Amino acid sequence: MEAISAKQLLVPIRTTMEDFFYADWNMNLYRGCSHGCIYCDSRSVCYRIENFGAVRPKEHALALLESELRSKRTTGVVTMGAMSDAYNPLERTLQLTQGALELLRRYRFGAAFTTKSALCARDAALLAEISRYAPVCARMTVTCADDALCRRIEPHVSVSSERFEAIRTLASAGVYTGVWLNPVLPFLTDNEDNLRRIVRMTAEAGGRFVVCFFGMTLRTGNREYFFDALDRDFPGVRDQYTRVYGNAYEIPAREPEKLYDAFRAECEKCGVHWRFGDINQEMMARMPVQTSFL
Repeated sequence: MEAISAKQLLVPIRTTMEDFFYADWNMNLYRGCSHGCIYCDSRSVCYRIENFGAVRPKEHALALLESELRSKRTTGVVTMGAMSDAYNPLERTLQLTQGALELLRRYRFGAAFTTKSALCARDAALLAEISRYAPVCARMTVTCADDALCRRIEPHVSVSSERFEAIRTLASAGVYTGVWLNPVLPFLTDNEDNLRRIVRMTAEAGGRFVVCFFGMTLRTGNREYFFDALDRDFPGVRDQYTRVYGNAYEIPAREPEKLYDAFRAECEKCGVHWRFGDINQEMMARMPVQTSFL
């Protein structure tokens, strides 16, 4: 197993309470991803990740992380999953993510992540303990409600039903959790029934939010991979993309306004948040407030 060197893990990020999931630092303990999702933007040439399908851990990651946490004058929220899933298959044996969460607990930092793996349920108790004194947000990416379609577009990862069970485990432990519904693939998942079902399944599992971007992106690297997968598994769909979108970078869902109205209505019906501001406020509101005796 090849490891890669790293000089820094915690990368400062600027987010507000309104424009994205709130965090203070981003962290990747691994590089690459073996999920095989046909639409993955991280394959884009601009990221310069060679052999993207091979997952490689970063050398001395936990020692480096502890050194960086010690050096911070203030605590904050550390998020994972921007370029590599923190719960990839190597995590079962290497346990870098679990070790990082233990360090975040020790130094009283908040934790957040985005994943497609049901393995995250393993750390439910640890995440719940962190949430006693710092913000925690566990985000499960779900793109389609149907397991059979999920297996075709995300071939090497937990199917959607397993991800919802992981949400149920996390929520039952008291972890703030929900769904990142992204991307929405035109001609494959951009239909009202799919979005409504995902919202309902999230609520039924105990998830508190669903955030949806109504479309996808395609650029050099991931475009070619995506189109090859369409030719192999969805004959004729590539022609629909090129006819409707040409070589555009931003690929909106069909009838996005109609989908948004249906999505928002289902979220309101099920009592789940869909706006970043509401999600971040609820995450922060779950923080315990120390009682003063003065």
